[in-house]
Amino acid sequence: MDVESCRKLGFPRKVNIHRQFWLITPKRFILSLIMSNQLQYLLLVFGIGCFFNAPLPAQVTDSRKIESFVEKIQWLGQSSIKISTEQSTIYIDPFRFTGSDQADIIFITHDHKDHLDPSSLSKLMTDRTIVVAPLSCQDKLDNLKIDNVQFMSPWDSTKINGIHIKAVPAYNIKKHNFHPKNKNYLGYLITIDEICIYHAGDTERIPEMQQFSCDIALLPLGQKYTMNSVYDAANAALDVKAVVAIPIHYGLFEGKLSDAKTFQEILKDKITVIIKQSIEN
Repeated sequence: MDVESCRKLGFPRKVNIHRQFWLITPKRFILSLIMSNQLQYLLLVFGIGCFFNAPLPAQVTDSRKIESFVEKIQWLGQSSIKISTEQSTIYIDPFRFTGSDQADIIFITHDHKDHLDPSSLSKLMTDRTIVVAPLSCQDKLDNLKIDNVQFMSPWDSTKINGIHIKAVPAYNIKKHNFHPKNKNYLGYLITIDEICIYHAGDTERIPEMQQFSCDIALLPLGQKYTMNSVYDAANAALDVKAVVAIPIHYGLFEGKLSDAKTFQEILKDKITVIIKQSIEN
């Protein structure tokens, strides 16, 4: 502190600052820091120190919660998925279902026979089952006398049984004759217990995938009707910022197990890839 600063604080003119430093009271010391901008500097240093010593966000815990939820997801072959929670039993695109179960919610991504399968629906439907589907499925569902249906279009949102649902586009760009964009076929973002599951439906890697994110991505690997390559599927997983990716839609009409392993290798150290064994129902 210089002599002039001390005089402004009320020190005697003849005080030897270096020999009489003990004369500075705490109050005067704080005031001097404020005047010399040193307090701001100290606060900045203190803040930086707190930042680097603070605990990291609980990313590990979140990751474990997501990976634990994966155990509730069963792949039943093709695009067929079952999600079992304490509150709900959910099916997505049930196909060639031969077991016995009661679904609370059934999601249908589009009207192709391996996604909208009347025989499977009849085995899973009850009076309280809600079917979620795109409008392109309306005629087929009407013919099946299924009344409890909630139709959705891309980017629509709804909530059923406490589960948040957002419909997203699913279509082909290069192979557009299989899944044209104007059909408004769907993928779904299904949020359960704060974990978002993305079922892509039948789709290529499309620009809209960069407009949302998920925790768990269920992505098609077949390269005849859906993705153009396994690399496209891997990039789609990165586009949606998935924590865990599960390959589906392979091994029946197109794609093979080696594609799933390639998918896993491409995403190594980027996204956790879990290859589910298809469960016979």
